[in-house]
Amino acid sequence: MKNIIIFGAPGSGKGTYSDEIVARYGMGHISTGDVLRAEIKNGTELGKTAKGYIDQGQLLPDSLMIDILAKTYDAQPKGRGVIFDGFPRTIAQAEALKQMLAERGDDMGVMVELIVDEDTLLKRLLNRAIEQGRADDNEETIKKRFAVYHSQTEPLAEWFQKESIRHTFTWKGSKEQMLSEIFAFLDKQ
Repeated sequence: MKNIIIFGAPGSGKGTYSDEIVARYGMGHISTGDVLRAEIKNGTELGKTAKGYIDQGQLLPDSLMIDILAKTYDAQPKGRGVIFDGFPRTIAQAEALKQMLAERGDDMGVMVELIVDEDTLLKRLLNRAIEQGRADDNEETIKKRFAVYHSQTEPLAEWFQKESIRHTFTWKGSKEQMLSEIFAFLDKQ
């Protein structure tokens, strides 16, 4: 299986769909959000630094994210492919990821873009805040995260298009339908 980059706005289902893809194809899974939350929970220096950025709805510096990603990627079993969940988020990160993978004789594989309307995203994130007790999912921070996504991350979709690896899937009200479309695509890879 190729590497997969799962891409979408906050709340689009990157983690949910990543879990389903991992279960079906037996891939490795790197969730930058999970890695960072673990560092924060453990009170590491990285966690303290990351928390400052996250609490403000900002992205972490690229050099910090690439170092974390390379270490995590190198620990994954080889030959099964890895799904990147929540990374890259900027063109500079995408270029750094492409270089980091090339240094290991690998490539980015495919990009799976989840397109969901913003009203649905806001409802999902507010609900997640209640269910999971995530302090970074309050309305003010969510709106900041959407603004960061639109200004810094969304333009990355065109970069993936130019790399000829962008594949989009649009939410039509059913997780099962979207998952079926994603699986139909990935089964051909």
